[in-house]
Amino acid sequence: MSDAFGPVARVLREAPPDRLAEVADRAVRAGLGASRTDVFVADYRISGLWPVLDPELPDAGFLACHGMAQRCFSSQQPVLDGGDDGRCRVYLPLTVWGERLGVYLVELPAAPSAATVEAVRDIAGELAVALRAADRQTDRYRRARRRERLSMAAEMQWDLLPGRSVTHGAFLLAGQLEPAYTVGGDHFDWSVDGDRLTVTVLNGADTGLSAALLTAVSVNAMRNARRSGGSLVEQAELASDTIFFQHRGERHVATLLLELDTTDGRVRAVDAGSPHVLRVRGRSVVRVPLEQQLPLGMFAETRYEVQEFTVEPGDRLFVVSDGVYAAAPGGREPYGERAMARSMRATRLQPATEAVGTVMRGLQSYHADVDLRDDAVVVCLDWRGQSGEGVGWAR
Repeated sequence: MSDAFGPVARVLREAPPDRLAEVADRAVRAGLGASRTDVFVADYRISGLWPVLDPELPDAGFLACHGMAQRCFSSQQPVLDGGDDGRCRVYLPLTVWGERLGVYLVELPAAPSAATVEAVRDIAGELAVALRAADRQTDRYRRARRRERLSMAAEMQWDLLPGRSVTHGAFLLAGQLEPAYTVGGDHFDWSVDGDRLTVTVLNGADTGLSAALLTAVSVNAMRNARRSGGSLVEQAELASDTIFFQHRGERHVATLLLELDTTDGRVRAVDAGSPHVLRVRGRSVVRVPLEQQLPLGMFAETRYEVQEFTVEPGDRLFVVSDGVYAAAPGGREPYGERAMARSMRATRLQPATEAVGTVMRGLQSYHADVDLRDDAVVVCLDWRGQSGEGVGWAR
């Protein structure tokens, strides 16, 4: 069966970037006699999945399949939905390197064999890679993802992100920004390089476009040092010097830089400000004690020191910005005092990709469903250990 789809990867590579869904549709219809296919993409809040091929799909038809698509998206496993007429809808995850893009729907005339499901899953994998690459060449899929217009600052922030999740034999990592359509300066970045994972979380200064510009300078300065082989300290110092010599200390950026050695779970950290790192082990949620140093850009030629701690297989790390930890709507106690820990404990059976949404929804609920007053970023790292062992939700 899979041999029949051998040319699909080549055909997708040769297709115009805005026509990938149509090319895959033709291949699956011809090869399997499918009566319908569609690509569903996750929106910026990951609050829903939205069709690409049939964006005008009536609400009734959309809602009928939405629950199954969401189940597939959350579980990252194929989901089969048989109808009374004998037809079967197959939902498959569109995921590449752990980055969850959405769900691929294939409607077949009868229940498929295991070999057929595996063949369509391979096509979904090829399509996910092509969609990820095409995102820089066309606006079609970005338009499908947005449920409202992005602010200029948010447009910059989303373009600057490395992705929203990444997987590795030793870890699963995910992040989320809110408010998704108007976020200004809060940000996260990461890079996987051999046995090293580098993660940075920025608590942006000011609001709007000026905050996004400052964050862009900070992130790219750290990337420049990292891509030149610079250590964690060199990344922080280059970014700090760059910001200072542009703004002479009038603006600065609170940043946490982490570097995880994936061979032994040792974490090196530069704490340059306010983002907090918390460790979840079993039902225990504790803040990792780090000595805060000066925010990036506050003074000329600031020098930084590395601190270290370790994680054990099954540990989960959350990194949160001030917009999460210190949120105190209506004069209530900060979200980080007690409510945040409850939300984090509630995620223990979820993978990191779902956990970030749970903590964000807890924050929204704490605000009584009014708009967040400050940007918020949550990053979640599930550490499995070098052998990939860890607890169930980390697999």
